[in-house]
Amino acid sequence: MEEFLTSNGVQYEHHDIASEPEARAFLDSRGVKSAPVTVVDDEIIIGYYPKKLIATLNLDTRVDLAGRTGWMAEKYDKILHAAIRATLQLAPEQLQRPVAWRPETLRDTIVHILSFPELAWLSHRTGSMSTADMQAGRERLADVNAPEAIAEYGEGVIGNIVEFLNGNDNDAFDRVVPAHYGGEVTVVELLNIILSHSTHHLKQVYWFMETELGVTPVNPATPADLEGIFTPEALI
Repeated sequence: MEEFLTSNGVQYEHHDIASEPEARAFLDSRGVKSAPVTVVDDEIIIGYYPKKLIATLNLDTRVDLAGRTGWMAEKYDKILHAAIRATLQLAPEQLQRPVAWRPETLRDTIVHILSFPELAWLSHRTGSMSTADMQAGRERLADVNAPEAIAEYGEGVIGNIVEFLNGNDNDAFDRVVPAHYGGEVTVVELLNIILSHSTHHLKQVYWFMETELGVTPVNPATPADLEGIFTPEALI
């Protein structure tokens, strides 16, 4: 355990849940299955959500995504195309292999990488990215299984997101939506959160390809592609 002091004098503790059974048990008792996670009194914040963390921890800083939509468009283009390239390296039977980080297949993880950005983008129309929205998305994509079908779906997602982020629709960017990831956030904030989320899963896919399938990713995302995108240090 490490102790930290915020810029406003608020003290908090950092626990490595992989090596601290009590911290793991505490999170399990509250139904938390992923990290990073921040607990302040009775509030649990799952993931890296700067706006929410800044307010909860009373930090003397601010998040300003104005002018970053072009940056996000470029990053989405690079990260999601990297996921498509990895998909097209894999045989259908390899996509059906169970992964190590959750009870799902490699196909499920790759479709997740592509579909969650789509849901975040769609929130400017639907008004939410809820658990119900996510379940409906899983059902809608249940038959998208072949590598080529996943790639075709992903290309459509990329086109929609890049066009949206380059479209200067400030009303849509600033629409506040309830989301499973991030709580009450603007659409642009949600897209920023999901960019990190999908990038983390892409790194997991690369690890699985190399260690479990013996497949070296061809033309993977580069350090320059990943630059500026926050992901947790722990891969699994």
